[in-house]
Amino acid sequence: MPMNVPARSGALDLRPLSARSVVLSLLLGTHPPELPVRELVGLVEGFDVGGSTLRAALSRMVAAGDLRRTDGGYRLSERLLERQRRQDDAVHPRTRAWDGAWEMVVVTATGRGPAERADLRTRLSALRLAELREGVWLRPANLIRALPGDLDRVVQRYTARPDLPSGELAETLWPLDAWSVTARALLAHIAGAPRPADRLTAFAAVVRHLLADPVLPPGLLPADWPGTGLRDAYTDYQRELVGEVRARVRGA
Repeated sequence: MPMNVPARSGALDLRPLSARSVVLSLLLGTHPPELPVRELVGLVEGFDVGGSTLRAALSRMVAAGDLRRTDGGYRLSERLLERQRRQDDAVHPRTRAWDGAWEMVVVTATGRGPAERADLRTRLSALRLAELREGVWLRPANLIRALPGDLDRVVQRYTARPDLPSGELAETLWPLDAWSVTARALLAHIAGAPRPADRLTAFAAVVRHLLADPVLPPGLLPADWPGTGLRDAYTDYQRELVGEVRARVRGA
């Protein structure tokens, strides 16, 4: 069963950005994830968010536990730091040379309800595993990352070397051609989106798409895989965004 199959090849997941999503997008891309009020105001002004709208959004986000106040600004809450870590890993995945081995995770727990099963599927997909058949999840063992220890209550882990050629297995598990088409469509959309708000919306979609990248070894990827280009575009955008706004705030 391919992981994260798009609704249609090349479809772009462009979601209108509210004041809350603008603030979160900016802080999730900032390290450490904290901005002074003056700098935050300078950032959001470029995305068609007014001062009163921003103040109302910040109050709601603090009350909801998305942000916490600091001496001079706002910082992501502990709850959202894990989301930032997942985003960072999507943009800059840590990999190692692949020796042909595959991770295999087999679900062994029984008697779980639909919500628990759905949550486990979401967690395993977020770990860039894909489901070969119900309860059997695989991926090449090329990622530098540990699986959460609490998964041991419901799964067993193995190292496998399937008889099926790895390229064929990868094509069975992931919609690689569809992912590539959407990535190229995003790159083309970015190139034609001059307005700051449109670019932020597009790059928010880029991050979501990178979260669905299986990060396979190069030998298992189609020719001209656009994953590196998409990551480079996002990295350049973050550098440009933070640099320009901080220069503007300092000069104000």
